[in-house]
Amino acid sequence: MLFTVDVGNTNILFGIFRGKEIVNHWRIGTDKTKTSDEYGVLFRNLLEISGMEFESIDGAVISCVVPILLEVIVNTLKSYFGVKPVVVEPGIKTGMPILYQNPKEVGADRIVNAIAAYDQCNSSVIVVDFGTATTFDCVSEQGEYLGGTIATGITVSAEALFGSASKLPKVEIITPKTVIGKNTVHSIQAGLVFGYAGLVDGIVERIKQEMGTNPRVVGTGGLANIIASESRTIESIDDLLSLKGLRLAYERNK
Repeated sequence: MLFTVDVGNTNILFGIFRGKEIVNHWRIGTDKTKTSDEYGVLFRNLLEISGMEFESIDGAVISCVVPILLEVIVNTLKSYFGVKPVVVEPGIKTGMPILYQNPKEVGADRIVNAIAAYDQCNSSVIVVDFGTATTFDCVSEQGEYLGGTIATGITVSAEALFGSASKLPKVEIITPKTVIGKNTVHSIQAGLVFGYAGLVDGIVERIKQEMGTNPRVVGTGGLANIIASESRTIESIDDLLSLKGLRLAYERNK
């Protein structure tokens, strides 16, 4: 079985594949202070609780945008699962030409999302990832990574708002019934949810004009379902897109 790990700034998403099938997955908070032993115990406990035999893991692959944690997670997989992981980094075989001015600048998470989305759609595609940042990644009809857009993530924007405006309360990010809020909480929720839906639609429409094709639009990430329900342009949601891309990257490099 294959152990896949996507280390993001806010969450770590990891899962187990048997062949092409993902048999289980988990999402935990990213903690830069944890040691490889602490992550090892946590990973193994979650597998054991799910009734999975970690001894059957014979491969691993990692994408990581938190440099301080890369070596930590690599050591975790070596020590607790006995596997040397493939790391998605510059020089790895992705099967996708990267048409960025400096390909080394593209985050590993964005690459694995693009790989998985193109594999599923087999056509031009835009991936909208709702993470710490909201990213838009564009793939051509020929399977080339064209580049993309980076905007502030919805949670980061919300925290900035709460931190800068003393009278505004922290609110849960959910969709209110109306755009016109009748109280402060609903007003903030409307601004966040409908505001980001408008941001997504505006950027996607501009990207489509520049691409000159009719790409599929796939959403992923923690808040994708909330924003996608109010978006005109997002056509499908895949919360496990990064793990699927990691499996493809592993197969192209094992």
